[in-house]
Amino acid sequence: MINAVHALIYSDDASATRAFFKDVLQLPFVTDDHNEGSDWLIFSAGPCEIGVHPTGGEFEGESFSAPRHHQVSLMTTDVGATAQEITARGANILTGPSDMGFGIGIEVEVPGADAILIYQPKHATAYDK
Repeated sequence: MINAVHALIYSDDASATRAFFKDVLQLPFVTDDHNEGSDWLIFSAGPCEIGVHPTGGEFEGESFSAPRHHQVSLMTTDVGATAQEITARGANILTGPSDMGFGIGIEVEVPGADAILIYQPKHATAYDK
């Protein structure tokens, strides 16, 4: 059956995006043997979980809607400490930290790609199940 999730991030500058995940976020990685000598890295993001959200509805008396899409977010146990660490390594924090209801989050610029949310969840987590 399913034993892992492989998330893809499409980038206009894949080398810069990979360098960000390697040097700023310091994610462990392997290299793809089929692309020896290249910077084609596959990163470990640790345990994962998949949440399925509706594209529309009502929450706390407010209507919401979102287009159908996939989203990658990273979780941390201390978003303040994470923000300090990655800023010291060159990250540009675009927004936050802010209370997003489900957690405290920061939006971080990813070179060559869309920004990514890093958050400290307030919700129950499934990644350790």
